[in-house]
Amino acid sequence: MTKRRGIYLLPNLLTTAGLFSGFYAVVMSMNGQFEHAAVAIFVAMVFDGLDGRVARITNTQSAFGAEYDSMADMVSFGIAPALVAYNFGMTELGKVGWLAAFVYVAGAALRLARFNTQVGIADKRFFQGLASPAAAAVVAGMVWACHDYSLSGHDYEYVVAIVTGLAGLLMVSNFKYNSFKEVDWHGKVPFVAILVIMLVFIIVATAPSLVLVTVFILYAVAGPINTFRTVDKVTLEDVVGDTHEDADFEESSSSKFDSKGENKDS
Repeated sequence: MTKRRGIYLLPNLLTTAGLFSGFYAVVMSMNGQFEHAAVAIFVAMVFDGLDGRVARITNTQSAFGAEYDSMADMVSFGIAPALVAYNFGMTELGKVGWLAAFVYVAGAALRLARFNTQVGIADKRFFQGLASPAAAAVVAGMVWACHDYSLSGHDYEYVVAIVTGLAGLLMVSNFKYNSFKEVDWHGKVPFVAILVIMLVFIIVATAPSLVLVTVFILYAVAGPINTFRTVDKVTLEDVVGDTHEDADFEESSSSKFDSKGENKDS
């Protein structure tokens, strides 16, 4: 009997929703609706976090899903944030503006390619370089917060360019970032933990753009701090360049592709 060919619907449907959110962000930025564009990138992050986990839970992982997820990530967390930032505050910078945006796009592409080739050698406790969704959150959060507080991107065009370019460079760095994959989401927690979570939701709801951009900027800064704190003598390979292992990590463990190849470089 011939095995039926096809693709799994549910996880790939979630990936498509994330891809649509990234594309929607680009369109909204072209129309000058930057708040909608920034929120769409955060929505894409939600779908990106769901697709692989749903595939793992439903046992619908596939090589196709892993590749599709990478392509969707490139649009949602590579091209979309760069174009949103460019349209928001870099159009009047000329070459400097579009070069800063390109640095981000190139960084995201290299980050995803490097991540996909480190199957089986990377320490799953850490990411090598800033993950592309986190970098996208820094850029999108900046745009969202500026819009909420009536700050024109063109008044702070060099700040927008610097933040966008640095986010791209951090993605291809060797700085180590906690992946939080060692957290036991199935274990029991004290009752007070639920109250803390409720408090977090309340804080985010009061000023979502400001809270989110602050959290992700702190996360982006934590990478260099963690790296410099854990090495006795900082070398070029601790910052950027080729290494035999995942940044300066001495341990390697299981593959990052866990769900549908869950490309949680994401």
